[in-house]
Amino acid sequence: MTCVEEFAEALRTAITNRGLGLERLREHLAQHGVSVSMTTLSYWQTGRSRPERMKSLQAVVHLEHILQVPPGHLSELLGPPRPRGRWLRKAPAPMSAFWPDPSHVEHALLDVETRWDDQLIRVSQQDFVTVGADRTERSFRSRQVLSASMNGPDRWVVIMNSDEYGRPLPELRALKNCEIGRLVQDEDRGFLVAELMFDRVLRKGESIVIEHELVNQDEELSPLAFSYERAFRLPTREYVLELTFEGAAPASVVQLADNSQVEPSRTLLDVSLDVQPGVRGFRWDW
Repeated sequence: MTCVEEFAEALRTAITNRGLGLERLREHLAQHGVSVSMTTLSYWQTGRSRPERMKSLQAVVHLEHILQVPPGHLSELLGPPRPRGRWLRKAPAPMSAFWPDPSHVEHALLDVETRWDDQLIRVSQQDFVTVGADRTERSFRSRQVLSASMNGPDRWVVIMNSDEYGRPLPELRALKNCEIGRLVQDEDRGFLVAELMFDRVLRKGESIVIEHELVNQDEELSPLAFSYERAFRLPTREYVLELTFEGAAPASVVQLADNSQVEPSRTLLDVSLDVQPGVRGFRWDW
């Protein structure tokens, strides 16, 4: 059975189980700000065509919610898109792609809701990191400006990874326009995964500014800081990183974006526009 046939069969079954006609299904989608014709829905359920364009793939996310099937139940059956010229959008990397042990992060992500992450346009990402005079990371404060590409996004997923395992994890604090939802912590593997719940559900085109911070509570057990990395799995229009050393500046510093040496200073600054997927930040030696 082909991907198109599998998707069509799963969609027909879900529609039957939910007891909705195509007209009612189209109306439900319209209420979510998604326009799909009855002809298109009919083609999808008979296998005559399949969702491929970005708006169609977004509609499938809403269909999963309306038909009360698990996230990914339909979209995972679609397989890779068929080539449509040189400007075909490249699929984003998995949320766990940039972490040292992706399998453990993937397992933790099962306990949080991630379906809205791809529907949040990264307008601005601003990180403010403070390293204490004892050379341990004191705090990390982050400010995101996000815009919804469709109706429905209501949270931002945070993933934090520590360089050293088996130490107390920092305390997560929600600062602006959000509150902490589900939180998964694993001290043995040095990471936490959390939901930051927006103060409102975003509609298509709406934007929100959220802020949160991570603060190390036990200075004696905090590891020495040798780097700060920000992983980008989706393009970001603006990125600002300000890294402040409360004590002496490091002996040498490397900027991760191009692996270049930069002048050591008590304040390191990285300001970038149109950031593509990858890793930015600094690495240093004392």
